[in-house]
Amino acid sequence: MAMSVGTSDGEEMVDINTTPLIDVMLVLLVTLIITLPVMTHAVKMDMPNANNPPPPQERPDVINLEIDYDGTIVWDGNVVKDMPTLDNYFHQEAMKDPQPEVHLQPDRHAKYDVVAKVLASAQRNHMVKIGFVNVGEFNQ
Repeated sequence: MAMSVGTSDGEEMVDINTTPLIDVMLVLLVTLIITLPVMTHAVKMDMPNANNPPPPQERPDVINLEIDYDGTIVWDGNVVKDMPTLDNYFHQEAMKDPQPEVHLQPDRHAKYDVVAKVLASAQRNHMVKIGFVNVGEFNQ
C-alpha cells in the first residue's frame, strides 16, 4: 500500500481530506431516517361534524362568590353564615342543568385557608365551572 504525501517535485499536497465530512453526513442521514417516522405520527382529534349544528349558545347562570379579608363569604350579595350553609348552596346549584359558573373573587388580604375551604366545598359538591375573577389586583 502506497500513500502519496506530495508531488514528485517535493511540494506538499493541499487538498482537503473529505473522509470525515462524508462520515458526518452519513451519521446525519441515518439520524434523519430514524427520527422521520416519529415526526410523522398523526394526533387523532375529534373535529366537529359539518352536518351536525353546534349546540345553542346558552349562557349559564353566574354565581358571584366573594371572600372578604376577614373570612366573610358572600354568595351573590348575601352573607353566608357558615360552611354547612355554603355546602348546601353548592349542592343545590350542582343539581341544575346547565350547571352555573362560580366566579370566585377573594380579597387580596383574605387568608388562603378560607379560600381553600371554599374550593374544597365546591369540589365536594361536584361543582365543575369555577374561576377566579379580578386576580389582577394580586399583582400589585
